[in-house]
Amino acid sequence: MTVNALTMYEDKSFWARDFGPYIPNPALQESIKVDVAVVGGGFMGLNTAREFRKDNPNARLAVLEGEVIGNGASGRNAGFNMTLFGLEPQVTKLRWGKQRTVEAYRYMVKAVNYTKDIIESNQLDSDYSHPGFLRVAYSPSQVKTLQGAFQEFQDLGLADEMGMRWVEQDELRSNFNSPLFSAGLTETHTGLMHPTKHVRELKRLAVEAGAEIYEQTPVTLIERQGDEVVLTTPGGKVRADKVVLATNAYTHLLQGLRGMRSRQFPMWTSVIVTERLTDEQWASIGWKDRQAMEDVRQLLHYFRPTADGRILIGGQDIHAPWAMHSNMDHDHNPETWRGLEAHLKRMFPGLRDVNVAYRWCGAVSVNADMTPEIGFVGDERIICSTGCLGHGVSLTHLNGRLVADLLNGSKTELTDFWIVNRNAIRLPGKVLSWMGTKAVRHTLKTADRIFERNMPA
Repeated sequence: MTVNALTMYEDKSFWARDFGPYIPNPALQESIKVDVAVVGGGFMGLNTAREFRKDNPNARLAVLEGEVIGNGASGRNAGFNMTLFGLEPQVTKLRWGKQRTVEAYRYMVKAVNYTKDIIESNQLDSDYSHPGFLRVAYSPSQVKTLQGAFQEFQDLGLADEMGMRWVEQDELRSNFNSPLFSAGLTETHTGLMHPTKHVRELKRLAVEAGAEIYEQTPVTLIERQGDEVVLTTPGGKVRADKVVLATNAYTHLLQGLRGMRSRQFPMWTSVIVTERLTDEQWASIGWKDRQAMEDVRQLLHYFRPTADGRILIGGQDIHAPWAMHSNMDHDHNPETWRGLEAHLKRMFPGLRDVNVAYRWCGAVSVNADMTPEIGFVGDERIICSTGCLGHGVSLTHLNGRLVADLLNGSKTELTDFWIVNRNAIRLPGKVLSWMGTKAVRHTLKTADRIFERNMPA
């Protein structure tokens, strides 16, 4: 890889730039035969590789990453190890019923604990902390929305399991110097990590377990040939008994398999990170517990401190360019970046003079029924996972263990989870999918304008 290429990858996020120089593994330059090929070197792909090799030390497994480890969502996300499944619990309950909603959130609590345990038991350099989570409402309408979500968790019997507690305005404003905060809901089961450091630590664990990892090795074609699945790359072919498609938001670009475009589509979220705050600036805003935060907008904002004393804020809007059907180069969104900076300074007036140091975008995987999915493609030789909806840090880690069980042909508590081989709604053609995303975005923006009419000035 040339110096210019390295610089290009480092510019994909603050996390990649903060990581510093990175030397990727060499690309595949020959044809090989493996027991399992994993396409995609993100959180799920690497943890699948690690877990499967631990179970099968004599098996040959190769991970094929089209760019470099950490280039996709696993290196660009906000680093929230959190319990949110799909969208709000009310949405999941409406689509899937009470019992499956309870099972989904218990899976997510297990996923958070599992991810935390990987980091702590292996002493990973992931800048990990576990400060909890706070959702904040700004307007009376949003307070009612948040109260409804809390009541839903209580009715499902999940509020205590997830460590939830309602926070009134007086208590909230004693901890945060913000004119916007009207009420909040806290949760204990949330951690924060440096995602690029973490995904490259997962790479190390996978290699130590015996996985072969090839970077800058895009898979250009997937074909079934007899009992094998053949993956074509620029440097050679990979013949595999089984294949895992851990490509998430990039899945629609895979060539050779029917129905991949209809499983999911990517939507881009935008993120900014400030310069380091001084002690005086931190004192001006409070936030003494340094927990993860989100607000109650439909097109929400998410916030967190970094380990070196900056503030990250993302969200506010989503975009799905027409060109997403052919490429993923949509990392520039100045209008939303400006909106994020304005909202941060409206929320914390004490930061009015703070500069933004980094800006980027990243794609999340969205499917038609807004629910994560793991399933076989055609037959049990190919497994695919999509639809994390931007809440995939913890989910993808535990999904890696689940997929390893599927590769082993094992029936376990994890493989019984109802998202496995569920009857998913497939997307319509690309024109209707694109038009649908535009309509959904417009509806959500309209709802936010209505709910925020009575926000504090």
